[in-house]
Amino acid sequence: MKTALKTNEPAAPKTRLSFIKMDGNILRLLIIMLTIFIIASITKPSTFLSVANFLSMEKQMVEYGLMAIGVGIAMIAGGIDLSVVYIANLSAIVAGLFMQKFAVAVSGPEQIFFIVLGILLGVLTGIVCGLFNGFLIAKLRIPAMLATLGTMQLYMGIAIIVTGGSIVSGLPEPFALIGRTNVFGIFTMSFIVYIVIVAIVAYYIGKTKYGLKLYLLGTNEKASKFAGIKNNQIIIRAYMLSGVIAASAGLLSLARINSAKADFGSSFVMLTILIAVLGGINPDGGAGKILGIFLATITVQLMSSYLNMFPEISNFYRDMIWGIALILVLIVNHVLNKKSEAKLMRLTSQ
Repeated sequence: MKTALKTNEPAAPKTRLSFIKMDGNILRLLIIMLTIFIIASITKPSTFLSVANFLSMEKQMVEYGLMAIGVGIAMIAGGIDLSVVYIANLSAIVAGLFMQKFAVAVSGPEQIFFIVLGILLGVLTGIVCGLFNGFLIAKLRIPAMLATLGTMQLYMGIAIIVTGGSIVSGLPEPFALIGRTNVFGIFTMSFIVYIVIVAIVAYYIGKTKYGLKLYLLGTNEKASKFAGIKNNQIIIRAYMLSGVIAASAGLLSLARINSAKADFGSSFVMLTILIAVLGGINPDGGAGKILGIFLATITVQLMSSYLNMFPEISNFYRDMIWGIALILVLIVNHVLNKKSEAKLMRLTSQ
């Protein structure tokens, strides 16, 4: 007869903050975010703490925040997706052109029907682009950086050909309302959509069998294969998911500015990588949380909005600042990882 083993050691108490204690990166992000918020509130209270400023921040962070999640998912799989910005642009252009042709000239339920079709067509564009990225990486074994660098140019080229290099604008009013509507005066509709997408993706990556397989793949591809995991399917699905999220970002951008362009948001490429790494995603794969990306997006947006309040700081310095920040984050993560490895070695040798 089996009996349960009893120990005299007390069970560790569970607290509401235990999840923070278990993830040092989340705690660091919260501290950094709070520090920036306090400094900005003290030095620029009338401007920074205004409702208009918070609404502006919500609108801006949604687009590159979603793209950063797409990049983060690819990184967890052990790769990277440099094409998310241009998938977003191409998806927005396809949806915008469709709405221009079919939805603008009609009204009522028929217009809503064509708007929904345009949105679905934009999402389908993201799916196709993501699947193509996954095919190049999983089936043809092209390194993710080279594959998505190539498709980045491909998707931008297609967008330029489709639009003739011009801007797609003049969308139906009901669709544009998505980018202009505020809920309770403090939340934009696009931000609410963003939160919903973040919650769904966080659950899918963090709580499902697919998410577990994705992390195992990113940690050790060979071990994952020997464990019976179909690596190619996991990789293709990861890049397809990245494409869908990028398309969502493009559609929300289309609604916000009521236009789309082939090269819109080119500077977001480096910014999305910065946010993913700052959020705790391991560039080598297998580690990181969607919650970390979400907090890193808020942190970067707080810093960006704060810098905008100083006219003497030129926008030309922005890319340099993000580049320095990315290098610092990589250095800090490298040092912390080395310390963690050394601590683990000491524990296992005892």
